[in-house]
Amino acid sequence: MTNSDSYIFTPGPVKIPSYILAIGAEQAPYFRNESFSNILIDCEQLLLNLAAAPVGSRVVFLAASGTGAMEAAVMNLLSTADKAIVINGGGFGQRFVDLCKRHEVAIHDHKPDGENLADTTALNAYDQATALLVNAHETTNGVLYDMAAIGNYCLKNKLLHIVDAISMFVTDEINMTDQHIDALIISSHKGLALPPGLSMVILSPRAIDKVAPAKSLYFNFQNYLEDGLRGQTPFTPTVTILLQLHARLKQIERDTLKHEIDKARHIADYFRKHINAWPLGLYSRFMPNAMTALTPTNGESASNIVKHLAERYNIVVAPNGGALKDSVFRVSHMGDMTTAYVDVLIDALDHYYGVTR
Repeated sequence: MTNSDSYIFTPGPVKIPSYILAIGAEQAPYFRNESFSNILIDCEQLLLNLAAAPVGSRVVFLAASGTGAMEAAVMNLLSTADKAIVINGGGFGQRFVDLCKRHEVAIHDHKPDGENLADTTALNAYDQATALLVNAHETTNGVLYDMAAIGNYCLKNKLLHIVDAISMFVTDEINMTDQHIDALIISSHKGLALPPGLSMVILSPRAIDKVAPAKSLYFNFQNYLEDGLRGQTPFTPTVTILLQLHARLKQIERDTLKHEIDKARHIADYFRKHINAWPLGLYSRFMPNAMTALTPTNGESASNIVKHLAERYNIVVAPNGGALKDSVFRVSHMGDMTTAYVDVLIDALDHYYGVTR
């Protein structure tokens, strides 16, 4: 069995469009030249447009996973003089907690207990905060936070607003200007539907002013911002993925961001309307378009469902770890999805549960 034989419903990597795969099969070009610089500069502007970034914003391109970009943001934008509110609603919220502790940034560890923070009153308990870190969509349990409410809270309290939007960029609405976001972290292998390995941090002018020399040579934003002016990176970039990114961003520009979001919403709605026929329920009340988190209602282990879908039907959905291992599994709606593709999963779950439609 090869990867192409499987049906992929994981929230990263996702099903990659054929035209992106074709670029990946080509010889990687040399990149220290004007031709590649022009591509990187164009990618930066296209990303700024998609994120509705404030005038004067910049993009840092990192050859790293999303966690690398999360750590780089903490290292470059926060210091021991800061105190950060971390919205810790799951595994990736905990990752922000761990990163702040590793870099000796004092934190308020806020656990929202499944709420989407449309009401930010509970955050008023934290005094002397200078920043707020949040995963716009907590991928481990499917909670999509109210970014407008959180952004207004940050604006009112003059907090540096650092947002991981890795698992909802171009599938759900994100607007740096309207949501008062200072640093937006995204990655290649989710909504953008590219191979993993490239992450990006979009910095507002306020965040750029906050950038301080990092102890890390590789993750020093100052060097990336300087080299980015000429369309280059300080170290070898993910050349092929950047070429794929450029093609994908041009496609989104042609089709419009609204089209991308509407497509993801349509796929999510199409899948979710079938759920009531199975002994499964939505784990979160605040689901994004990008993904559905499901929990068994008949006492069956979620990890058992994941295993059987892979072994019996060659369908890969996402398991969970830790405390959610047996209670939650996840189905992605990101990437090159069609209703016909989703029907394969729906038919498999119908067969698995003995449902006749």
